[in-house]
Amino acid sequence: MWMLLAIGSAVFAALTSILAKIGIDGVNSNLATAIRTFVVLLMSWGMVFLTNTQKGITDISGKSWLFLILSGLATGASWLCYYRALQMGEASKVVPIDKLSVVITLVLAFVFLHETVSWKSIVGCVLIGAGTLFMVL
Repeated sequence: MWMLLAIGSAVFAALTSILAKIGIDGVNSNLATAIRTFVVLLMSWGMVFLTNTQKGITDISGKSWLFLILSGLATGASWLCYYRALQMGEASKVVPIDKLSVVITLVLAFVFLHETVSWKSIVGCVLIGAGTLFMVL
């Protein structure tokens, strides 16, 4: 099931990029990010109430609150940078660079989460990095 959800994530992320590139034309990138964020906020809380999981908010630990807030700040910074880059550059170049987050995530997972480093991961990171360079140069 996680694989199908991950594929769904990739498809919707691709749609996000194309729809954003069209929608951001003539709109301040910060304002566009705020509109997108508002829609995501409505959808997220809608799912919480639809699945009746709002009661779990009191069970969240302080550590989880801290890291969820930090994650939210990182997401906001990422979206602000992404929308401005998308406004200034071509989607076919901005998106591959944005997807270097895969390589950065793997490195951070190895360093901070002590996840196993495998040759497949290293080769994959090198190929993604090389592929990104190939696409944007």
